Amino acid sequence: MKSVLTLGEVMLRLSPPNHFRFEQATSLEMEFGGSEANVGAALSNWGIHVRHVTAFPDNELGHSAAAHLRKNGIDDSLIQFSEGRIGLYFLEHGAAQRGSKIIYDRAGSSFSNYDGSEVDWKEVLRNIHWVHWSGISPAISRKSADLTLRILEAAHELGIRVSGDLNYRSNLWNYGKQPHEIMPKLMTLTQVMIAGKRDFNQCLGKDFESFDQAKSFAFDTFHKLQMIVRTKREVHSASFNSLSAHLYTKDQDVSTETFEVQPIIDRVGTGDAFAGGLIYGLLMDQSLEHSLNFAIACSVFKHSIPGDILNGTVEEINEILQGNSGAIKR
Repeated sequence: MKSVLTLGEVMLRLSPPNHFRFEQATSLEMEFGGSEANVGAALSNWGIHVRHVTAFPDNELGHSAAAHLRKNGIDDSLIQFSEGRIGLYFLEHGAAQRGSKIIYDRAGSSFSNYDGSEVDWKEVLRNIHWVHWSGISPAISRKSADLTLRILEAAHELGIRVSGDLNYRSNLWNYGKQPHEIMPKLMTLTQVMIAGKRDFNQCLGKDFESFDQAKSFAFDTFHKLQMIVRTKREVHSASFNSLSAHLYTKDQDVSTETFEVQPIIDRVGTGDAFAGGLIYGLLMDQSLEHSLNFAIACSVFKHSIPGDILNGTVEEINEILQGNSGAIKR
């Protein structure tokens, strides 16, 4: 069985029901989610053994979050329970011309205070085939950045393939470091990068005028880099988007068709579904074209599912690619 390690914070998500605005809400629906764990949950659903590295407070919320990961098939043996709190994010679902809105409240979380310095990561990674990280973790705190670097350095020493979703979030870098001071070292240890021009500009402190310029610089600078992947989203409204994806190696470009997605039930986690699908295709030695098409179909499918996580079988995802999706199954 293939095995993947993911790392990152898992938060409690609180949302007004029925597309209410925050000002209208008298109750909030709760569930758990986090970018990297969402990737892991999708992979686990497809038969991949996934271990997730995170930290929770040692209270009812922390243990409920751990149970959520177990429910989604994720190995919780690397979860740390420590002092702190669980990170929160509040999501107001948009519709039509009103976009969704997210408010984060995650300062001082248990994960932000965990640096993994007491763990022998080379031993942990002995039977791991792939490691996935995102740019969210090193943005949370210096300790989270150190944790990410420790794991990636161990993966490098063991020759384990690493993917990173740069996923720049401007409102997270609040601990005295800028992205270009932290991210390049992590990018140096990464073979598969999911990123657009803005991600490269912010993470490298550059001002690339085009994606092609950023792509050329990345391949010239990061010698372990094998491929760069990006998605393209055209937002017609909060309920109607068009999606496509593109994959680049030093000598090959692959693109998908454009999928129109409407109505959108939940946009959160659609990038994570894409990353999960891409990793699955590459991990299972599928062609670049098939891996990319499977990834974009995962993202398309996730738009129809409430919550952070893609709950869908490989067969259901492939139906989208075959043009057979949407029919009632009896």
